[in-house]
Amino acid sequence: MVIISIIGIACISVLLYMYKEAHENNIRSHEVKANGDSETIHLFFISDTHARKINEAMIDSIDQNIQAVLIGGDFVDRRTSEDTVLHNIRMLKKLGPTYFIWGNNDVEFGEQKLRQLLKDHQIHIIENGSIKLESKNDMSVSAVSYRPGEQNIQRAIEQCEEKNTVFIAHNPELFGKVHKQFQPLLSIGAHLHGGQIRLGKFGLQPHGYFKKIKNRYELVSNGYGTTLVPLRLCAKPESHFITIKFEQDELK
Repeated sequence: MVIISIIGIACISVLLYMYKEAHENNIRSHEVKANGDSETIHLFFISDTHARKINEAMIDSIDQNIQAVLIGGDFVDRRTSEDTVLHNIRMLKKLGPTYFIWGNNDVEFGEQKLRQLLKDHQIHIIENGSIKLESKNDMSVSAVSYRPGEQNIQRAIEQCEEKNTVFIAHNPELFGKVHKQFQPLLSIGAHLHGGQIRLGKFGLQPHGYFKKIKNRYELVSNGYGTTLVPLRLCAKPESHFITIKFEQDELK
C-alpha cells in the first residue's frame, strides 16, 4: 500500500511539473547577420498557440520596436474560443504590424470565420506570396500554406531575393524542397511542438532549434501552446524575438 501511495504521489508530481512547464512564457532571442546597408530589424515570431491565451506580461516585457509580428500557423484549432482568439489578437497587435501564416489546424476554427476576424483587426494573411517590410534593404517576408504544392512555392518566392528574405512554412519539412531552389536568409518553421513530451533527447518529433548554415539561418520553434493534452516535458513552450542586423560586407 505504501509503495502504491509513493507511486501515485510521484505520478501526480510529474504531471504537475509537466503542466507547469507547458504554461511557461519563454521568449528566445536570436541574432541574424546579413550583408547590406546598416540597419537593424526586429521581428517577433509565435506559432502553435492553439487554445492557449498569450500571456500579457510576456508581451509587455518586449521593449523594442517590432517591425513585424509573425504568426506561424496553428493560431487556433477546434477547441479555441472566440474570446481567446480576440485576446491573442489584441496581445500581438500591441507589438506592431501583424501577419498570419496558415497552419494545418487553423481551418478547424472555421476558415471564413478566421479570415474575417483577421481582416477586421488588420492582420494581413501571407498565403503563397510575400510582403515587403519598411526597410532600407527591401526586407521580404515570404510564406506558404500548409500543403502548398510546387506552383505555390514558386509564387511565394518569385518576388524575393535570397539575401534579404525571411521564409516561413508552418511545416519545416518543406525546407528541403524550398532550399533546393531558393536559400533565404532565414527560414522559420513550427508545427512539431519539439515533440511536446520527450524523455530527454528522445521524442516523437525533433526538438526546436536555431542554427546557422553557411550564410543562412534556420529556426524551428517548439511552439507556444499544446495539442491533445496541456502538458510538456523537455520541450519548453517558446516565442521568438529575432534581431536581423544588416552591415556592409557582413557575410564576406
